[in-house]
Amino acid sequence: MSDLSSSHAIIARDLVKSFGDRRALDGISLEVQRGELFCLLGPNGGGKSTLFRILATLSLPDTGSAEVAGHDTVTDAAEVRARLGVVFQSPSLDGKLTILENLRCGGALYGLKGSELENRIIEATKALNLADRLNDLVETLSGGLQRRAEIAKCLLIRPEVLLLDEPSTGLDPGARLDLWAALENLRNQHGVTALCTTHLMEEASRADRVGIVSTGKLVALGTPDELTSAIGGDVISLGSCKGIGADLLAQAITAKTGIPATVVEGEVRIEHAEAYAFAARLAGEFPGEISSLRIARPTLEDVFIARTGRLFANQDLEPDATPTVKKKKH
Repeated sequence: MSDLSSSHAIIARDLVKSFGDRRALDGISLEVQRGELFCLLGPNGGGKSTLFRILATLSLPDTGSAEVAGHDTVTDAAEVRARLGVVFQSPSLDGKLTILENLRCGGALYGLKGSELENRIIEATKALNLADRLNDLVETLSGGLQRRAEIAKCLLIRPEVLLLDEPSTGLDPGARLDLWAALENLRNQHGVTALCTTHLMEEASRADRVGIVSTGKLVALGTPDELTSAIGGDVISLGSCKGIGADLLAQAITAKTGIPATVVEGEVRIEHAEAYAFAARLAGEFPGEISSLRIARPTLEDVFIARTGRLFANQDLEPDATPTVKKKKH
């Protein structure tokens, strides 16, 4: 095992994957450190599900390579699977069975039995705060509890790495917080590395680091604070009055103030370290051209806009990807 492999749980190098004429991955490279909670953030169709499938040994890259827990996902796939826990979007538990029955069945598939299996069930359910729910039927559980039971089943093999595809899809905000608290506990108490794919900004903001993907490329990588701090100030969004147009307004603002103004989906967008004072100046200098004005602290969505020039909206769905609904921000 190389020095890099010993310190990193996941390594991807120049991964390329195409489906016909569509390039789902376009040379993605990234590294996930051992014991890290990492989020792969992107709109549906951005490439994250394709990358997930390659890391899970379910798909082969056209070119490039990937390692999980020090083993190549193509040439050493069996060793990767022995060290990997995978939670898909689609449920894998039998709703007519209890949590305990599901875990015993899952453990048997892993080749576990007897006291060894029972001890691992106790260990996994304790880590996810499920010990008092073992005899509950899965179909009676909330979505958050079902997700935690899915993860508990993965923990039976004591994986070095967890891959979770949109783990909080369909969960209410409270259940989502509980799920992430459980993942943080697994990281802190058990040293488990987790990579999650998501299209939810608030979910990605809880990760140790975030990789933002768009059209098959990695467009940003860093901690949430590093990424938003790089914006360079608060974000001003301007609507233009009828007959003026966003492009003309942006050109006029840049020409008069020397501050770059861009147009994203029909709105003028400006990043400024003193946004409130600058917004007041704009309101005074362009009273007949500005129809609306908003100021907001930069978010991961602003990082996406700054790197791609587009709003964080669904792209064409990736092959084999499961559609998910993007909730409106309030």
